[in-house]
Amino acid sequence: MRHDHEPEDHDLGLAHDLTVMGAMMARRRALKWFAGAGTAAMVAGCGGSEDDAVAVVSSTTATPTPTSTPTPSVGTSAACIADPTETNGPYPADGTNTSSGATSNALTTSGILRSDLRASFISSSTVATGVQLTLTLKVVNVNATCAALSGYAVYIWMCDRSGNYSLYTAATESYLRGVQVTDANGEVTFTMIVPGCYSGRWPHIHFEVFSSLTAATSGRYAVLVSQLALPSAVCTAVYADTATYPGSATNFARISLSSDNVFGDNTAAQIAQQTPTLTGSPTAGYTGSAIIGIAR
Repeated sequence: MRHDHEPEDHDLGLAHDLTVMGAMMARRRALKWFAGAGTAAMVAGCGGSEDDAVAVVSSTTATPTPTSTPTPSVGTSAACIADPTETNGPYPADGTNTSSGATSNALTTSGILRSDLRASFISSSTVATGVQLTLTLKVVNVNATCAALSGYAVYIWMCDRSGNYSLYTAATESYLRGVQVTDANGEVTFTMIVPGCYSGRWPHIHFEVFSSLTAATSGRYAVLVSQLALPSAVCTAVYADTATYPGSATNFARISLSSDNVFGDNTAAQIAQQTPTLTGSPTAGYTGSAIIGIAR
């Protein structure tokens, strides 16, 4: 029995076949073009925009641009605080007090600008002996995300290994005093000795900060007067040598930070910032650093 049906493609002759083949070739060329150009659209279809796709590609080929910004040698915490104001007395030699009826002002004396403080520089050349201490101080502005303050002058002074201060109880000496100006990182470095411990005070280092060297050498224009507290472990190790540091071990055993008349009313955060971080030993000497925070 014969059944009527719609003709198949292969039943329509050569002319029809040629037409179909041409259409298939055109379709294949179109698919090839879309395969090359459609990648970005596929990425966009997976949850990102076209801009996102470009950003991903460029991030793998970008070359970092070198920077000339100085690298600080002293770390700065985002939580730096302003150092508390402390007394500069009784032996500052900054022109603010008198000794034996005379006003002592080392800041106006030639030679005060120096980093190694161990030798006297006025009327004597005596070198203060003791365990060497090299200390880097970083001056920062606590009101500007702890930004470094460059061009500031820092004056520091301390007692010698016997607990005496130059220009006062060691009147003929001028050692263990000096001024440095902060660099682009807000830093100054001093070489000195670990100071002795005298009766009634925790071992400490005095300092004053001025907005410029001119302000420092003019005297009486400090933006901060304060002190640094020596770490307890360092003091214990250094003062064990009672020949080099006579009396310091005994005096240190009788004092604490809480009973000290300068540090005793400070907060834990203030004490932490006022205590330098030191490494070393009594034989090799110590090296360390501290942050000095100023509200500008």
